[in-house]
Amino acid sequence: MRYAVLGTGEVGRTLGGRLLELGHEVTLGSRVKDNPVALEWATASAERARASTFAEAAASAEVVINAVGGRVALDALRAAGAEHLDGKVVVDVCNPLAFEDGQPRLDPVESDSVGEQIQRTFPHARVVKTLNTVNCQVMVDPGRVPGAHHLFVCGEDAGAKKQVTALLGEFGWPAERVLDLGGIQAARATEMYLPLWLAMMRQLGTADFNIEVRRAD
Repeated sequence: MRYAVLGTGEVGRTLGGRLLELGHEVTLGSRVKDNPVALEWATASAERARASTFAEAAASAEVVINAVGGRVALDALRAAGAEHLDGKVVVDVCNPLAFEDGQPRLDPVESDSVGEQIQRTFPHARVVKTLNTVNCQVMVDPGRVPGAHHLFVCGEDAGAKKQVTALLGEFGWPAERVLDLGGIQAARATEMYLPLWLAMMRQLGTADFNIEVRRAD
């Protein structure tokens, strides 16, 4: 598969690197074609790795992964171009996080989500929210955390969620550990989980943790 990973931060580089290890083609997208971080990543990676603009990365991809910060996600996807997202699966892994006075703040929160904003702005994209409830290292290597812990997906397109669940399987997440929360509105819940995740990380002293959902028989 040909993937565009939008965002040159740790999350984007980690996801892109794992996709390359799995044999896929990956273009790491940024605002400018000569972004030094993206160029260094592509040079140090497999020959299937490239660096380019958001628009060129999305245009050449079969699947687009949004790995920029949640508060700039719409700007990045607008730069990628609606015409390059139409009909494609867009995997949204971001959270709308900022720190004010040392405290985490989410915007939007409760009555909206980044996942919903993306789907409204790009109605012909097949948006799936996932992976935003774990650290980027756990995203691509769930074995870092023992036990049968879980991920979530949500989105309006059942076929897109099935495709993303298969991708998560390549990362090491068995299908039975991927819980479908329904439509894209459920992205509100997974994004609002972030402050709790941050509190647990501080208490545990590590980002290598996740939650397991158990249901009574």
